[in-house]
Amino acid sequence: MDIEEFECIFRKYLEELNININREQIVKFYNYMNLLIEWNNRLNLTAITNPKDIILKHFVDSLTIAKYIGEKAKVIDVGTGAGFPGIPLKIYRDDIEVTLLDSLNKRINFLNYVIEHLNLKKIKTIHGRAEEYAHQTDYREKFNISTSRAVANMATLSEYLIPYVKINGMAIAMKGVDIDEEIKGAENAIKILGGKITNIEEFELPSTDARRSIVCVKKIKETVSKFPRKAGTPTKEPLH
Repeated sequence: MDIEEFECIFRKYLEELNININREQIVKFYNYMNLLIEWNNRLNLTAITNPKDIILKHFVDSLTIAKYIGEKAKVIDVGTGAGFPGIPLKIYRDDIEVTLLDSLNKRINFLNYVIEHLNLKKIKTIHGRAEEYAHQTDYREKFNISTSRAVANMATLSEYLIPYVKINGMAIAMKGVDIDEEIKGAENAIKILGGKITNIEEFELPSTDARRSIVCVKKIKETVSKFPRKAGTPTKEPLH
């Protein structure tokens, strides 16, 4: 796909989200897409490899939470994988400061290459487990926003995300549809961790019937020091 076709498709989708980006940002997204396709051949970073699908299901999808992120916010993307939603948010919002956390070093190597190649500033990667970094003083309750896309069920995900957020900050979970039972099962966990659900937005990705949900959890009190529990426990034994 050449850059003109890329730009035409991308802008059409973004219009439906009332998002406008400049030519420099288009070039960065285009280069990011090509790097993702190139590196994916040897690292298996994503199952989505068709350029049109990358535009919609990675780039556009990532930008759906941009409206919830305040000016000059500090954002941590937990379990970022190939950089979603963190890198698209950074390309779109130069004012924010982004930390990308992932447990696989091969992904971190890719992300570092993308950051350098696209000349992105105020963005860094950390290699490790979400449960461990959340106990470090440099990261615990230091962010305005923590977010994650399709990493775990809501109870488990809350234990990953909420400890990173300052009081009055927000954990944003990017989910699929039919999450009512999942949300109900996570309500007490969210309360235990110091959060409160303030908004659930359901929508369809532009020009598709692919449905998504965004769950916004406001941090209303400090997270008790024992959370998150040791690595692996939130997955095996979600809070109830």
